[in-house]
Amino acid sequence: MKTYVYRGIIRMFNSKTVGRFIHKLSRSSLSRRLIPLYVKLFEIPTGELNKPLKDFTSLEEFFIRELKEGARPVKGLEEEIVSPVDASVEQFGEVQDKMIQVKGISYSIQDLLRNQEMITRYRNGLFLVLYLSPSDYHRIHSPAQAVVEKQFDLGGKSSPVNKWGLTMGESPISTNYRIITELKLEEGMYMALIKVGAMWVNTIEWTHPHSRLRKGEEVGFFSFGSTVVLLFENGKVKFQPDLKTQRSVKAGEPLAVKSKG
Repeated sequence: MKTYVYRGIIRMFNSKTVGRFIHKLSRSSLSRRLIPLYVKLFEIPTGELNKPLKDFTSLEEFFIRELKEGARPVKGLEEEIVSPVDASVEQFGEVQDKMIQVKGISYSIQDLLRNQEMITRYRNGLFLVLYLSPSDYHRIHSPAQAVVEKQFDLGGKSSPVNKWGLTMGESPISTNYRIITELKLEEGMYMALIKVGAMWVNTIEWTHPHSRLRKGEEVGFFSFGSTVVLLFENGKVKFQPDLKTQRSVKAGEPLAVKSKG
């Protein structure tokens, strides 16, 4: 019953008109007055900001804020793959013959990717889902030294990707607007970096000007709450043991290590 009520409410309010209004409001100079309240409400640390709070001209500018140089250093060993974002670790595990389980909901990577070559590549590999809350830093960084092999977008209107959305929504990970980036790492292995938009303002910006990426460098940003899905080929990586107990990660912190041989 809760699921049907939740989905009904989302359908009622999830319109382009509402989205345009929120987007316009967040970009307005009036919205800057909301920034101190936003900081207090979500307990956002301001010491790592690259400029004083008073210098942000809108709520959106604060939301996609940049940090001081060195605030998100790349940690771990050279062979480790790091988190592309600050986020909660929502789910990780094996892709079971094209299916992944997230909060009790099964998702088909066929629906998620819609690219037969990629579907075949990741059908029995590993997956990891990272959720960015409104309090998180929303810049995206490269998880490894890699080359962008392909990049394309799918989906249109989006629904929430928070805990309620993942448990009661209508498959938001595989239906929301998303940008799919496939990376080829130096060792010849592949991984997919899938950026999933959120309800109303589901803007995802890829800002990196070149196809060759350095591990840890910024490649884009989200506007408002979002989710990242990572897919790995079968037998190519092993997740860090700490993921079983980790509730959250920062951009640049190790997630997995490349398998030898």
